[in-house]
Amino acid sequence: MCACSVGAQSWQPAQGPLMTRWAKDVSPENVWKEYPRPQMVRKDWLNLNGLWDYAIAPKEAPRPQEWQGKILVPFPVESALSGVMKRLDEKSRLWYRRQFAMPGGWSDKRILLHFGAVDWECEVTVNGRPVGSHRGGYDAFTFDITEAIRADAAQQEVVVAVLDPTNTGKQPRGKQVLNPGGIFYTPTSGIWQTVWIEPVPMASIADLVITPDVDGSAVRVTVVGRAADDTHTVEVAVLDAGREVARAAGKPGRQIAVPVPDAKLWWPDAPFLYDLKVSLKQGDKTVDAVDSYFGMRKVSVGKDEKGITRILLNNRFVFQIGFLDQGFWPDGLYTAPTDEALRYDIEITKKLGMNMARKHVKIEPQRWYYWCDRLGLLVWQDMPSGDGNRSADEARQFEDELRQMVEQFRNHPSIIMWVVFNEGWGQYDTERLTAWVKKLDPTRLVNNASGWTDRKVGDVHDIHAYPGPACPPPEDKRAAVLGEFGGLGLAVEGHMWTAKHWGYRGMPNADKLTSTYCKLLRKVYELKDNPGLSAAVYTQTTDVETECNGLLTYDRAVVKPDVEKVAKANRGEPVPLPQVIAVVPTSQQNGLKWLYTTTKPADDWFKPGFDAKGWQEGVGGFGTKGTPGAVARTEWKTADIWLRREFDLPAGNYSALQLYIHHDENAEVYINGVLAAKISGYTTDYEEFPIAPEALATLKPGRNTIAVHCHQTQGGQYIDVGLVEVK
Repeated sequence: MCACSVGAQSWQPAQGPLMTRWAKDVSPENVWKEYPRPQMVRKDWLNLNGLWDYAIAPKEAPRPQEWQGKILVPFPVESALSGVMKRLDEKSRLWYRRQFAMPGGWSDKRILLHFGAVDWECEVTVNGRPVGSHRGGYDAFTFDITEAIRADAAQQEVVVAVLDPTNTGKQPRGKQVLNPGGIFYTPTSGIWQTVWIEPVPMASIADLVITPDVDGSAVRVTVVGRAADDTHTVEVAVLDAGREVARAAGKPGRQIAVPVPDAKLWWPDAPFLYDLKVSLKQGDKTVDAVDSYFGMRKVSVGKDEKGITRILLNNRFVFQIGFLDQGFWPDGLYTAPTDEALRYDIEITKKLGMNMARKHVKIEPQRWYYWCDRLGLLVWQDMPSGDGNRSADEARQFEDELRQMVEQFRNHPSIIMWVVFNEGWGQYDTERLTAWVKKLDPTRLVNNASGWTDRKVGDVHDIHAYPGPACPPPEDKRAAVLGEFGGLGLAVEGHMWTAKHWGYRGMPNADKLTSTYCKLLRKVYELKDNPGLSAAVYTQTTDVETECNGLLTYDRAVVKPDVEKVAKANRGEPVPLPQVIAVVPTSQQNGLKWLYTTTKPADDWFKPGFDAKGWQEGVGGFGTKGTPGAVARTEWKTADIWLRREFDLPAGNYSALQLYIHHDENAEVYINGVLAAKISGYTTDYEEFPIAPEALATLKPGRNTIAVHCHQTQGGQYIDVGLVEVK
């Protein structure tokens, strides 16, 4: 059942920088109408999504007397789809108000008001009566509003007041910042998931804890009661496509083991789900009932046939390859425009040959995990990060939100790992928190810190390498995983958040992106076999704002690489790669002589015939030892280096020639005085890059000139270049 708001016909989204194709399907009448709690379903409910009144006021100000307009819930106030697209700072309070009519037949029920998520702190009143407050931007919460309902009123009023300090506070917030840029993005404030009410009896089912026991051929279910006492019992029935498999009974709050003989296991490529019917009874009378589902799935760490420590799924090693999934949308920010859009991200991940996603410092609505359960996508779930140096109260808040994440999402078979910290972001008491999460949920793996700041606890040793790949040394008790790698950047005109963009490693076109990606994955699978990598996470699913590292554009309109080739690479299948034939060798195998200088030369330094008097002679490559992939024969430690050499070409067709370059960092290459390429960022190996047509046209039989400028800002440094024919 859905309640629709007045004024829907006049509503329009704000004019955002970029919209998805699903935005046209969004309206006040149909906004997020799907049932929001798919693992505990009742037939009666009232959806409060739609148009609400809103106002932004100083945080000390009382409830507004006048409202500033309409906002489309559940889209955050900063988003285009909210219709508002205004920022909320730490000095302001966001107010919401809406009215609704109580459905008939609910007068003898308790009325529960549910919020999927509100970022970050809110106070709620119903008909002027305070019903509760909540802190935490990612977890669902519920208020019993029965006593606040006015039985004689045609309309009931809900008012929500929200504060959100974003990065001026230390609360969990992931990548939200007030001044977005780089790897940090536009914040989400206020209501960003479904708001709804439901009627329940006086004694009802409050929660389910569903634990599959693959080795024991059973599912263990605890039914948490609300106002249930010793006179109540519970019944749990397991069904396979409507056919009852088993049934068991017990008491609320006590674990009930239901046998599942000859169980159909849940796998990413065969995500079988059993249905679950749960009844709360008093004598022979059923007083409450909910529908649910579960998957028979086990995750553990153990040895493979070669004695390598692996992540095991249902007692079998399954190599995991997936996206670092940020969960941002250009039109809805934290909130996907529609359920179809939410499902699409999982479908395209699967289509690209992946079986896993690392949900990165964000927690999604329950329906995202529902689609992962249904479609078969393994999930590593990050705890959203916050700042360090917390007070005792701030630490308690972090830990309360961490506990809520585990307890609210532990029934999803798709989730196989909890990630306590990303890198060192807000990291503290890692050993204690890792052990605590494992105690909260001993059925899943726990990752103490993904990347850089490992504390040698938990179930995996997780490293990051850009572009990588790489593998940590195998351990006896922990599996080796690559929590982030890749970051190949390609901006697609017409599908960008702003003209300004960046990637960890820029790609000139889709073909180069495809071939480079396939090369990276070939190396990933080599690391799987030796020394024993168990999983790899590629950065990332989509572009996000100025960050163009996605295999999809931010609006999901373009899949950048060749889907079939990428899917094969992700499955570890052979992908034919272009044949690369050296025409003008680099110094990778044998050092070649170059003229070089680290002092800024004359403006015509790159032209043929330039007098390089005073330049030094050195053998390539040029750089510092220890730079990844480098063969540094001549040390270069300054910020800039300029190089020149001459080479001879035989007569022939030069149209297939490309640069073969290893650069760290930014490089400009000239051929016969014409700019051939301007390449930003760095590589960790030799890679092909297209030559500008104007420079390609200057190549001729006999003597030619190549000139290079490389600029370095931080870290390792290296430059070497040659020419190859790519077939």
